[in-house]
Amino acid sequence: MQTELSHNNGLSEDNQPDDLLTVSNLSKVYAGSKSIRGQQSIVHALRNVSFSVSAGETFGVVGESGCGKSTLARCLLRLTQPSTGAVYFDEIDIGQLGGRELRRFRRRMQILFQDPYASLDRRMRVLAAVREPLEIHSIGTNQERQRRTREMLELVGISATQMTRYPHGLSGGQRQRVALARALVLRPELLILDEPVSALDVSVQAQVLNLLARLQEELNLTYLFIVHDLVVAEYFCDRIAVLYAGNIVELAQARTLFSSPLHPYSVALLSAVPEIGPKQRSRISLQGEVGGQVTTAGCPFRLRCPIGHERQKCREERPALTEIGSGGQAVACHYPGELRVGP
Repeated sequence: MQTELSHNNGLSEDNQPDDLLTVSNLSKVYAGSKSIRGQQSIVHALRNVSFSVSAGETFGVVGESGCGKSTLARCLLRLTQPSTGAVYFDEIDIGQLGGRELRRFRRRMQILFQDPYASLDRRMRVLAAVREPLEIHSIGTNQERQRRTREMLELVGISATQMTRYPHGLSGGQRQRVALARALVLRPELLILDEPVSALDVSVQAQVLNLLARLQEELNLTYLFIVHDLVVAEYFCDRIAVLYAGNIVELAQARTLFSSPLHPYSVALLSAVPEIGPKQRSRISLQGEVGGQVTTAGCPFRLRCPIGHERQKCREERPALTEIGSGGQAVACHYPGELRVGP
C-alpha cells in the first residue's frame, strides 16, 4: 500500500506529542551565476523538505556533497533564512522569532561543526572559549560560569591542564571535545551534528561517537546527525533521511534503509559501503555530480538514475515522498525497489 505523506511532518497528518522538531515544506533558493545573455539562474538548495524529530531520537541526514545537508542545518538554526516553509521547535515557529526571543531560543538548539579548529577562536584559551556562551547569555555569576565551564569540560574528557591551552596545543579529537563542550554548556535540548567526526582519525572517530552516545543518555539530548559516512550513520542513527539535490528521496528506520533500500539513489550509495567477507556488493557508479545533473521537470535524480533516465514518467512527473507499507519507510520514486544490488 502506498500513501502520500502529509506535508506537516513527513510521516503522519498530526504531530506526535513527543515531536521536538518539525520541518514543513522548507525550501532555500540562491541566486546563481548570470548567463551570457544576462539571465540570472537560480539554485534550489532545498526543495519542500518535511520531516519530524522526536525527543531523544538521533535523526540522520545523508547524501553526497552538495546535496543540501549543511544548508538544511543552517536553516534550522536560522543562521540562514529559508525562502519558504516553516520550522517548529517544541511547537514554536522559530521563523516568527526575532531579537531577544530568538537569542533566548538559541540556548535550546546548538550545532557542532565539522572542523573544530575553524569553529574555535585560536586566540582564546579553552576555558574562555567554553565560558563565552554563558557570558553572552548572561547566565550565572562569574563563579557559577567558571564552575559550569569546568564541569562541562570534564564531562567531555578534557583535563585541567588542557583547559588552559590554546586550540593549536590540542589534538584534533581534543579540539572537537572542546567544541562539543562549548555547544553543550548552555544545556540545549537539540544538538545538530554537522559531520562531527569526518575530520578526525578513525580511532578518534569511535571515541567521539561513544562520547556523543553517552552524553545523549546523560543529558537527555536529541541529535540531528548530518553525515556522509554511511557506516557511521548505520551505527549511530535511529532514522535516516536520504537527501538528493535538496530533496528527501527516502526516509526510513536505519535498519530498514540498510537492509531494504527502495530509492535507486539510496541503493547506489549503499553499494559503495565496503563489506567484510568474501561476498561483496556490486558497485553502482553514478555519472556526474549533484549540482550538474538536476532537471527542472520530472524526477530530480532522473539523469543519473540507472533505471529511470529514459522512462517517460520519470521525465515528466516529479515523484512525491510516499509511505510504503506500514513500517514508516517513505520514498520519492515512481519505481521503488526495482533497482537492487546483489552480492
